[in-house]
Amino acid sequence: MPKVTEEYIANKKKLIIKAAYELCVEKTVSTVTMQDIIDRTGLSQGGIYRFYHDIDEIFADMLVDMRKRVSIKDKVDEIFAKADELSAKEITARIFDMLADFMSEELMGIEKIDFELSVLAMNAPHRIEKILAGAHGVGHMEYIMSRTSDYFKQKLQKGELQAKVSETELLTYISSAFSGIQMCCIVNNCYRKGPMAEYYQPRMLLQTMAKTVNYLLGMEV
Repeated sequence: MPKVTEEYIANKKKLIIKAAYELCVEKTVSTVTMQDIIDRTGLSQGGIYRFYHDIDEIFADMLVDMRKRVSIKDKVDEIFAKADELSAKEITARIFDMLADFMSEELMGIEKIDFELSVLAMNAPHRIEKILAGAHGVGHMEYIMSRTSDYFKQKLQKGELQAKVSETELLTYISSAFSGIQMCCIVNNCYRKGPMAEYYQPRMLLQTMAKTVNYLLGMEV
């Protein structure tokens, strides 16, 4: 039996998390079971429970790994580092271009899993509470919303923007619209592949959303 070191445990957990991610891409998140992961990793039933008590503990670590593996925080910071050089309209364009790149590249991976976790939240909120409690750190959208909120709040306070809606209404719209675009793109490109799939593409929809945000902030579209 291998000596149980921290490295050994870390490697086994990495194997389990990788298997969980692959299975969540292949299946729907809510249907992935401990037995699926046991079958994929080759670990024994007793062996896997040495590292995780249940599937939701695995999902929590998988979520942390996803955030680390494909992080957009540095890209967000790069954009706002140039806030003094760029206009508010250019900041909006760059943020939404970055989101379009991310959603396009990860539509069948991280974005699909994120969407299915949202569905799981509706059907089993207690599970999502446990998963998020174990996934320490800030998610991509939470970070973007925080940075953009602070930026536009400063612009509004200085009178550089004349918003047509309140800050709360704007942030609620951005969050809801982004989730709607995410859902439509995934459903039409991943599950259904219907005749309208070609129109449900992240870049086109997010560019339209950027124009709407600019309008609501009082900028020329």
